[in-house]
Amino acid sequence: MTTTTIDLFTSALHFHPDGDVRAAERQMTSSGSGAWQIAMFHVETAADVHADHWEMHPEAEEAVCCLTGGIRLCFRPATPGGAEDMVRLRAGTAAIVPRGRWHRLELDAPSDLMSITLRDGTRLEKRTDTH
Repeated sequence: MTTTTIDLFTSALHFHPDGDVRAAERQMTSSGSGAWQIAMFHVETAADVHADHWEMHPEAEEAVCCLTGGIRLCFRPATPGGAEDMVRLRAGTAAIVPRGRWHRLELDAPSDLMSITLRDGTRLEKRTDTH
């Protein structure tokens, strides 16, 4: 058996229900594979974190981990016109996004991030509430 290294900034790890772990292309939406994805990202701009889109994972919670830098994890208001909830993450911290909760990221500084979730059914929606 040959073991090779995997660059986690260009590939993701997919953990499959049968116990297999494979390096694969990072996916922002559903692959339908039933695999949990662990992905790392270096982000420097709002576009890098799709700050203009809401994201939601209906099948699982998501761990959003800030490895370096700093971000704000924003949650869509529960009622129209309500205020967003926000959690600030600094280097070495993480937050768990509840299953089915719409969220997005904003940058405080260039950052290295890691996300862990089951992407099946993941949805993205363009923000309409930008100022």
